[in-house]
Amino acid sequence: MNIPLRNPKVVMKLSRLGSFHQSRLSFLRSFLKEFKDWDYKRDLFELNKNGYGTAIFSFKKKNRVYSLICFANELDENERSDRVIATKWDTAFTLFDGVPTKLDIDRLKNEVPKQEIGRLSYKELTLSRANKSVRVFNHVVESLSNGVQPNKELLAKVGYLYRTTAVYGSGKFGLADRFRIKNREEIYGPFRLEMMLVYLVRQFTFDQVNHVAKNRNPNKAVNLDPEICKSLGIGNSTGLGMAPFIVNHPTLLNNWIYAREASLKQIREIKNAAIIDSNLFKDCLKKSIKNITSWNTESEYQIKKIKSLLRDLNKFILFLDNEFDFNQEYPFNRIYEYVEEKYEEECVEYVVSMMLEPYDNIVSPFIKKMSSEEDKYFNIPTQRKVIELKTILEDKYSEILNIDFTKKESNFNFWFISKNKEEPRLANRFDENGSDLEQPLAIARDIKKLYETLSIYKDSSTIALFLSNNSDLRHVVRRAFIAEKFPYSEIQDNTIGKEIVPIDMLRLKLSFFGALKFDPRSDKWLRICMFQGAPLPEQLKNYDEHWVYS
Repeated sequence: MNIPLRNPKVVMKLSRLGSFHQSRLSFLRSFLKEFKDWDYKRDLFELNKNGYGTAIFSFKKKNRVYSLICFANELDENERSDRVIATKWDTAFTLFDGVPTKLDIDRLKNEVPKQEIGRLSYKELTLSRANKSVRVFNHVVESLSNGVQPNKELLAKVGYLYRTTAVYGSGKFGLADRFRIKNREEIYGPFRLEMMLVYLVRQFTFDQVNHVAKNRNPNKAVNLDPEICKSLGIGNSTGLGMAPFIVNHPTLLNNWIYAREASLKQIREIKNAAIIDSNLFKDCLKKSIKNITSWNTESEYQIKKIKSLLRDLNKFILFLDNEFDFNQEYPFNRIYEYVEEKYEEECVEYVVSMMLEPYDNIVSPFIKKMSSEEDKYFNIPTQRKVIELKTILEDKYSEILNIDFTKKESNFNFWFISKNKEEPRLANRFDENGSDLEQPLAIARDIKKLYETLSIYKDSSTIALFLSNNSDLRHVVRRAFIAEKFPYSEIQDNTIGKEIVPIDMLRLKLSFFGALKFDPRSDKWLRICMFQGAPLPEQLKNYDEHWVYS
């Protein structure tokens, strides 16, 4: 049975992409799997009684070592800010390639806390900073120093001791360029070094809080319970800065989505499911309900989606228990067709993620194909003909070509970079000034303009001739030729339309990162928690790969 890949014109709609959930493909899960056999060590821990100083944590295997260098600094309350434009943070971190010398540490001690205005070298791979959740951190210190564990309800509500405000890599601020390290097999997966940094930062937060509590009351203090540590992650507030990423990296986006779609296709093509696999699918599905019911948010938008998801999943579980026969042929295909027919997109994509759980043998080979050498696809085939480009547009962008951009609602918003906040923003074109500084993120509008402009050229004209007169459309000509080869490279929606929900773009990316819970604060930014529930470093060698459902 040959089941086709799902149609990009369905999958790449923003409402569908904004319903994606973490899965076996998620970067933080694939990172843990890759590094579970590496040796973890705390190499340096020179903090004063208040928790300020330097610490180093490392992963080592054979001759390869990655070292997280942490600098914790005293910070006045009025200096603490999570904005990108902040200049001081409670902690600053860099992931170092190898074992740092004292000279390296002294150099980095001066540069890393400066973040963007500091200067790093090719020895450093990633850069980050984080701030305390002061209320939670102080509560934990106070509790531990008095010999008791902290309030679990408070910790569950927040979910972390620290939150990051940015994680940088790939040559920014002097960091090592990707080409230096891209052939290392252990980091073939996307964002693997960034995931390592965040994971080790999480461990630093536990060690720091234990250290401060012990120094406050040496005779009575206890360490934070390992099970409580596991329940905590690293927080993050994510705004519109993440949205342009998925527009600006079409081949990378395709590779992420394709890995998921190709995995789903192969699972749907399984003729006879083993009992152990069907039981694992049901077990993960049922256990995952606990995560959904513990999802804290004040967003009416998200509350509505959670209620819909819970309602659909509970119906689906009853169906599996009472009506569905896994012994029939192609059971997972039947399951997929059933949920697609009966339930909302949020539930459909949740079940898709669950279907991947039993099939590591299918999913794992795709993980190392999720990165992209984007430069390979940058050149435009200028020798090709106008008729070929028109055909590509009619095939790959048929619904977009039907959008009427003369209507106000189709051209309602524009993307720009905030001068004060240095972050991408979305504004009403008809109420706010600045559309003359619009960022080139209105792909649907530009594709439509490209198609209309092509119509006045002869079919036999070359792309070179066309671009010599229409250089302003070069970016979408390039995208169209990319879409020809990469079916999931393009969002099949209008990113400047009145009805756009920007948070769908954020959720798409964060689902691949591996965020378990989304807490929107508006339709333009949300809070997440990374590595919540993940095994601790000393537990990695024997951990359960399905820890997200335990």
